[in-house]
Amino acid sequence: MRGHFLALLCFIGLLFPETARADELRPAYIELNQVSQSEWELLWKASANSLLGHQGEVIIPDVCEPGGKADRRFVDSNILTRQSLDCSGPLAGQSLGLKGLELSTTDALVRISPLGEDTQTLRLTPNAATATIAQKDAIANVAWTYTVIGVEHIVFGFDHLLFVLALVLLLKGGWLVAKTVTAFTVAHSITLIGSTLGYLSLPSQPVEAIIALSIVFLAVEIVKAQRSDDPEILRLSERFPWIVAFLFGLLHGFGFAGALAEIGLPQDAIPMALLTFNLGVEIGQLIIVAVAFAVLALIRRFQQSWVQPAKAATSYAIGIIATYWFIERMVA
Repeated sequence: MRGHFLALLCFIGLLFPETARADELRPAYIELNQVSQSEWELLWKASANSLLGHQGEVIIPDVCEPGGKADRRFVDSNILTRQSLDCSGPLAGQSLGLKGLELSTTDALVRISPLGEDTQTLRLTPNAATATIAQKDAIANVAWTYTVIGVEHIVFGFDHLLFVLALVLLLKGGWLVAKTVTAFTVAHSITLIGSTLGYLSLPSQPVEAIIALSIVFLAVEIVKAQRSDDPEILRLSERFPWIVAFLFGLLHGFGFAGALAEIGLPQDAIPMALLTFNLGVEIGQLIIVAVAFAVLALIRRFQQSWVQPAKAATSYAIGIIATYWFIERMVA
């Protein structure tokens, strides 16, 4: 049994390689701002660690031509490119795209700001690397774009994913998990909105380190609960899980806000963007909970005795990964 346990631990560890960056919600970003009737300014950025950042290229509308040499530089962990464009006509109905996006695994968020008109938001994906600029942005487009971004952030933002997964492993009963995840959602919504609107602020590096530490805490709690001599005696995290989730959720909200700041918000639809981003995060959390419960149910159905070793192996893997993140962020 011990050999099976170690093998399972190694397998789960491979699912989350240490090189995977937590909170890696950094899609490519393209911004077109109209300066005058015929002049536009193009700004686009991509991660400096990605192939897209080094080889990608914006496909500008047919009515536009570069107005000079592009200014390309490293800013933080991104490659930032600025380019002036001379456009002979309106951009509505024109195509805009990102060459090289089809070879990547990330998306690209596009914001187009004509003079005297609402900002338009588009989303490019590896399967649809070009899009047509509409006459004006519809609120439904903003809602859909930020809902999808919210789902992607919780599903592919590995530290938030592991936190929710650890809650599922720690608690017993779907209703208790649902209440706890809801408390987590309420808490991170408070700090996300407060931070995005400028009412709350904390330095990002300590926050990211404590977020990793919160995952380590849950992983340790899972192991201690399994090793308890009396399973009827509940630990604090099991008796009041919604309080624990709420307190840690306040910190995770600052992490969400930092990621959302990387993407940007449409200034004419900030409430809708925030609401739908939070909705997307909640949908993503429910997806994680549903998948985790489905996997546990499948294990119980075929081999009941594997459930506890599987939980233990997963909690050790989560703890190891989160500890690595914590040390990495403290060093940074």
